[in-house]
Amino acid sequence: MRIACIIMAHKNPQQIERFVKKFDPFPFDFFLHIDRKIDLEPFQYLARLPQVQFVQHRVKIRWASYNFVHAMLLCMKEVLNGTTKYDFISVMSGQDYPIKPVSEFYSTLEKNRNKNFICFEEQDDWWNHAITRIKKYHLTNFGFRGRYRLQSFLSVILPDRKFPLPYTLYGGPRAMCMTLSRECVEYIVNFIDSNKRLQRFVRLTWGPDEFLVPTLVMNSVFRETVVNNNFYYIDWSKGGVNPKTLTAEDYGMLLSSDKLLARKFDMEEDAGILDLLDNLKI
Repeated sequence: MRIACIIMAHKNPQQIERFVKKFDPFPFDFFLHIDRKIDLEPFQYLARLPQVQFVQHRVKIRWASYNFVHAMLLCMKEVLNGTTKYDFISVMSGQDYPIKPVSEFYSTLEKNRNKNFICFEEQDDWWNHAITRIKKYHLTNFGFRGRYRLQSFLSVILPDRKFPLPYTLYGGPRAMCMTLSRECVEYIVNFIDSNKRLQRFVRLTWGPDEFLVPTLVMNSVFRETVVNNNFYYIDWSKGGVNPKTLTAEDYGMLLSSDKLLARKFDMEEDAGILDLLDNLKI
């Protein structure tokens, strides 16, 4: 069994190096997507790591925009079109880190081949607010001046938008990271490629990385293969639109968690938490 890990990153190449090396000697390969807004030169040395390669098509990403999903799909295509036939494809960020032995992650996947690990909320308080991501017009994906004023105007004068497929919606704040079977990834890529109406619709939504893939998978034949767990500890206790950056003060919570990985970490803010985790020899 072999796993491809797509890392979506924009900073801290040394932290990415540290993360990748934690997976030795297990059969994980890493495909790095570095935001096209960012100078690639500081990251180039990572290509010398035997399990690392850069994806060919880099995308300029605006936070919470469709371009993040677009970049993720391009990465998935590169993995699928390569010579290695991966059993699983994981989508990760450059600010993740293992909090349990990588052997546990690998053995969990080995015991659950053909399962799909994604995280979504039921129709609850999150969706009561998040539904505006779909109903209202969002111009986050565009860079022209005055876009937010136009966005507000469109959302006032035009009727609510409707998802272009007769699907129940699924998603949540932990949905960006996922580990999917090769077959499921092929389904997602082919489905979106062949549905231009869906592409046009999602370009005018906010944060589609948190609902598009769960919605497509849970309304497909892969529904019965889904495990509602993406292995990640993420702390949203501070509220807002970003999770808490984990530091040494979170070490106890990480130790007591049953999750296998966590995000987000930032070496520039607190490298000590990574040192503590490394001392666990995980």
